Amino acid sequence: MDLPEAESQDSLSPARQILSVSELNHLAREILEANFPLIWVQGEISNLARPASGHWYFSLKDDAAQVRCAMFKMRNRLLPFQPGDGQQVLARARVGLYEPRGEYQLIIDHMEPAGEGALRLQFEMLKKRLATEGLFDEQLKQPLPGLPRRIGVITSPTGAAIRDVLSVLKRRFPAIPVMIYPTQVQGATAAGTLIQAINTANRRGECDALILCRGGGSLEDLWAFNDEQLARVIAASDIPIVSGIGHEVDFTIADFVADLRAPTPSAAAELLTPAAQDWWNMYAEFALRFTGLIQRKLATSQQQLSWIINRLQHPRRRLQSQAQRTDELEQRLVNAQKSNLRHQQHRLATLRAQLEQYSPLLRLNHYQMESVNLQKRLHRAMQHQYDDRCKLLAATARALEAVSPLATLGRGYAIVKKLPEQSIVRQTGDVQIGMHIETQLSQGRIISTVEELQPEYNLSTQNSSTPNLSKTTMSKPKR
Repeated sequence: MDLPEAESQDSLSPARQILSVSELNHLAREILEANFPLIWVQGEISNLARPASGHWYFSLKDDAAQVRCAMFKMRNRLLPFQPGDGQQVLARARVGLYEPRGEYQLIIDHMEPAGEGALRLQFEMLKKRLATEGLFDEQLKQPLPGLPRRIGVITSPTGAAIRDVLSVLKRRFPAIPVMIYPTQVQGATAAGTLIQAINTANRRGECDALILCRGGGSLEDLWAFNDEQLARVIAASDIPIVSGIGHEVDFTIADFVADLRAPTPSAAAELLTPAAQDWWNMYAEFALRFTGLIQRKLATSQQQLSWIINRLQHPRRRLQSQAQRTDELEQRLVNAQKSNLRHQQHRLATLRAQLEQYSPLLRLNHYQMESVNLQKRLHRAMQHQYDDRCKLLAATARALEAVSPLATLGRGYAIVKKLPEQSIVRQTGDVQIGMHIETQLSQGRIISTVEELQPEYNLSTQNSSTPNLSKTTMSKPKR
């Protein structure tokens, strides 16, 4: 009885709106994206995945919760660093929902290290840029003075670093005066006071070297020494600068730009000053060497003085010696002149013989004789060629005479031509009755007309009387 009543109640209620899972996830995504603007989230990266597509998928977590994140290829390729698991980051993202799995996630479009990681990133970027510009090159480093006349210390006047530096300087070489340039070494305005102190020291020019130092601390504590403007001022300083910042494991931009980097402020003082005992030992050695040098010089001078005294002679003896020397030189001069004269005469004779050997008259006579011989050879060659050509001409004339048509005509033959085309008649078929023909004889020509044509002449009838081949009418020869 209860079930029908329930069915009756359901039938009276309004229609229910039934959503599919896809529709539900789609609506949830629209609600999340519409109600959450672009937000910043800080957390630790975990489960970072980099598939072949280039997109990044990871989680951001804190001590109590975590959220899934996605950073697509077009955005992560713009990051100046490579994130990793366990790294604290600050992310700018949109809130969304991955509909196929119904997972709430953050779509990240920018990310940067958080806390000390951000400072470390700035440090590395500035270090790389200044190294590219050449501010760290060794050829720009200035040499340190062997014995500074005065040392300047740029640091806080109340810190432990100044006490350590002064203690070392007093112990190693107390005679060197020290000039302190008080500055701040920590805080937002510290870099400006450091720059001002370096410029003041360069402007005054009262120190041969500067020590830039402070005690140890965190990266934030030492951040004033990573200032870009401070680095450029250190590089441009005319006075050599030794940096002694923090502990041995601490490195700052100022350490890379300085002319020499010391691991601690005390080490900077030791590197810049010689040990007093070493200088005393060196002075003692110089004194011994100087004393020995003076003694040897005196002994040498005394020996030279004794030698000069022994060489002293009476002026008359020196005059006699010089007169004898003059006579000897005069004789040598005369002999040299005679020898030179003989040499020049011999050289003149040699040149004269060479000149006669290359005289133009000798060469002209030689060329004249050679010309006469060549003319004789040319005449003989021309006569020989003339004789050969005459013989060749005679032989050619005889051969031409043998084949000449005129010679054939002279033996009783004739040449018959048709008129007016002047074509040669070789058989009776070449002419017709009534046609004019021309007969060429050895002397003169006969113009006639064909009256009768006979058949081909048979040699078998040779014993009979010669047949009449044609009857022609004779006309007067043309001349």
